[in-house]
Amino acid sequence: MGELLRTTVGSLLDEAARRFPDREALIDIPAGLRYTYRELSAAAGRLAKGFIKLGIGRGERLALWSPNLSEAVVTEFALARIGAVLVNVDANAQPQQLEYLLRQSDSRSLIVPALPGAGYIATVRRLCPEAASSTPGNLACPSLPELKRLIAIAEDVPAGFLGWRDILASGDDVPDSLLTDRQAACREDDVVTLLYTSGTTGAPKGVMSTHFGIVNTTLASAENQRLTHADRLCLSVPFSHMFGCICVTLAAVAKGAALVIPSQAFDPRRILEGIARERCTAVYGSPNAFIAMMEDPEYRSFDLKSLRTGIMGGAPCPMEVMKRIVDEMGAREIVIGYGQTESSSWATMTRPDDPLELRVSTVGRVLPNVEVKLIDPQSGREVPPSAIGEICARGFNMKGYYKMPAATANAVDPEGWLHTGDLGTMDASGYVRVTGRLKEVIVRAGETIYPTEIEEILFGHPKVANVQCFGVPSRERGEDVAVWIKLEEGQPAGEEEILRYCRERLPETHLPRYIDFVTEFPMTPLGKVQKFRMREIAVKKYGLE
Repeated sequence: MGELLRTTVGSLLDEAARRFPDREALIDIPAGLRYTYRELSAAAGRLAKGFIKLGIGRGERLALWSPNLSEAVVTEFALARIGAVLVNVDANAQPQQLEYLLRQSDSRSLIVPALPGAGYIATVRRLCPEAASSTPGNLACPSLPELKRLIAIAEDVPAGFLGWRDILASGDDVPDSLLTDRQAACREDDVVTLLYTSGTTGAPKGVMSTHFGIVNTTLASAENQRLTHADRLCLSVPFSHMFGCICVTLAAVAKGAALVIPSQAFDPRRILEGIARERCTAVYGSPNAFIAMMEDPEYRSFDLKSLRTGIMGGAPCPMEVMKRIVDEMGAREIVIGYGQTESSSWATMTRPDDPLELRVSTVGRVLPNVEVKLIDPQSGREVPPSAIGEICARGFNMKGYYKMPAATANAVDPEGWLHTGDLGTMDASGYVRVTGRLKEVIVRAGETIYPTEIEEILFGHPKVANVQCFGVPSRERGEDVAVWIKLEEGQPAGEEEILRYCRERLPETHLPRYIDFVTEFPMTPLGKVQKFRMREIAVKKYGLE
């Protein structure tokens, strides 16, 4: 078992600044900003004192709705130092999503950037038209009664908003002793982030994560990646999700490595430019993100030889894609991770020296201080090796869903096991394979069909670039099999060709009833396919309501 850190997120930055004061900590390429660890710690301290002056209390929730900005990183650590809770809102959230998260989280403050053409300020004004006539810091919005402070990251601060930079500067008037006392009052088991589930199924739920949980899962993943203070991590995933603000950002700070922001939003060209320019050693994302980088017309012109490692997660990675990442991009030690926001990020991970076959067919073995078991969803009993069961994890799980005790009890059992809702297998060596979502299993005329069984067969077709399988309602059989196929460019194929290929390799019960050829799949911001959206679309298209 690995050594556990009994510390807080704020103290993690303090320690990095003590050990590596003059090493680069944060490089914001779009903004042209560079921070050493001494400078990043000082900025977080100033902002923390500004928040104290503003009256932000311990345990109070502050929402951050922002793309990848250096101000977002500073805000995360400032809040952690005063015992407040970061509520990260998806940078691409629609107005109704923003309103839901602000209301559900009881956030008293909201930080947004004033970026040209981005619409953040305009959206907030539509939700809270009272802002224009409100005194900054004293918002009275009937639809969001808890929300009192609107804060803008802006040169010209809009009416009704407080200025983020003004709050930063105001921290200079607050004695250091006040911050020291506030930070000393923080406990490792305090909630530090309230991050919402990505919405692949159902309404988002606010996951309450503790300092202890996110620090130790991050440290375990950083050790597995063999990160040191010499590494430079490319923030190529959204900061507004756990992958960005925890898995990458905290990993950099835990090891005193540099964090590089190549672009405010996912932009394959800017990420490639950032890796080459800043000599990044680690890159992160879903398989789709890596594919997008390799499909950029200028991809081969970039020098990516500095890359060594990183984490891929969110979806299975085809072998050919992994080979290109290793051979062409040079990320020879890249690993595959599996986890959930509810498990404080990673639960399992492949190792850098695992064969490529294991790095594409499995999500690795458990990380130190984490347990994983697979159970029969009906009986609750553990299944034997290589049998399919629901993946359950225990170790650094969430404190629960905010204000959702029933959902919490449904997700975490009395023995502390998180029931992930994911199906998989675990072999005798402890390697876990994810086979699908429990809710995505297809039951056709009483027979259980796992979508991955069909997807794996179709991935072998030379004209198929990507495929997703899901169930749709059927009056006669309960459910039928539907597949969406994205073809290789310049490789036309028809429904009969696909069916013929399937008939040679699948039993009659598993043959697709519906086949569609598409150019893209509905995705979450982290590159996870939303099969529930595909099902909704298919039900309407085929008249299966």
